[in-house]
Amino acid sequence: MTNVPAISKDAFASSGNWTREQTKLAFHFYCQTPFGKLHGRNPDVIALASLLNRTPDALAMKCCNIASLDPAMGARGVAGLGNASSLDRQIWGEFHSDWEALALECEALLEALRAQYAQPVRDAEIAEAVEDISRDFVGETRAAMVKVRVKQAFFRRSVLSGYHYRCCISGVSDSRLLVASHIVPWRDDVAIRLHPGNGLCLSALHDKAFDSYLFSLTDDYRIVLSAALENTKDSFLREAFHPISDRRIELPERFIPEVGFVQRHRERMLVSA
Repeated sequence: MTNVPAISKDAFASSGNWTREQTKLAFHFYCQTPFGKLHGRNPDVIALASLLNRTPDALAMKCCNIASLDPAMGARGVAGLGNASSLDRQIWGEFHSDWEALALECEALLEALRAQYAQPVRDAEIAEAVEDISRDFVGETRAAMVKVRVKQAFFRRSVLSGYHYRCCISGVSDSRLLVASHIVPWRDDVAIRLHPGNGLCLSALHDKAFDSYLFSLTDDYRIVLSAALENTKDSFLREAFHPISDRRIELPERFIPEVGFVQRHRERMLVSA
C-alpha cells in the first residue's frame, strides 16, 4: 500500500491503557476473526499481539471486551468479558461511521509495523492482489486499485468469518464457492460498502440470484421469492429455490444484517417485479 503512516513511539506501549492505534487494530482483527478463535493460543492472535507489543492473552481479552459491544453477541447470549472501555466504544463508533477509512488506516498501520519488525505480510490474499496489480499498473491507478482490493478483502473476511465460512442458506462451506454478498449494492451507498452488517455469506448461485433481486429477505430474515422466481418454468430454479421459500437464513455470530439494509433490498426486488 501507499501512504504508510509514521508510527509514534507511544502508539504501541507494552503496558498501561491501550492506545488508539492498538485498539483500532484489535477491532479490525475482531471483525475478521471467528469468536471461537479469539484466544491466546491462536497463531494469528500471537502474531498480531507481537506487532502490538501486547501479550496474546491481552489481545484476546481486548477482542472479547469489544465483542461485548456487539448486539449480535448479546442476542446469542455471549456477553464477552463486559469490560469494554470508553476508548473501545469510541473506536466501535468510529468504524461504524466510516468503515472504508478505518479499514485502510488499519491495513496501512499493519504494513508499517511489519516493515518496522521485518515481518512478512501475513495476508496472502492482499499480497497476491498487489503483485498482480503491480505488474500491469503504475502510479495513481495502481494505488487506487490496491485500495479497492484491500477494502474488498476486509469486507469478504469480515462477512465470511461471521458466518463461519458457510453459506447462510445452503450451508456450502467450500470457500471457492462463497461470496460476501452486499445487501445494498457496493455502487449504491459508499458509507456502508464495508459495513459487515451489509453482507451475507452466500454460495455463488445464491449470490447471483440475490444480486439479481430474484429473492430477498423479510425483516425477520426469512427468504421471500420474487414473482419471477415463484412463477418460473425452469425446473432447476424451481428445485433450487422453491424449497427454501420462507426458510430463515442462518444468522452470523456478529454484525447481524441490518434490517434497514434488508428493507432496501426487498423494496428494490418488489419494484423490479
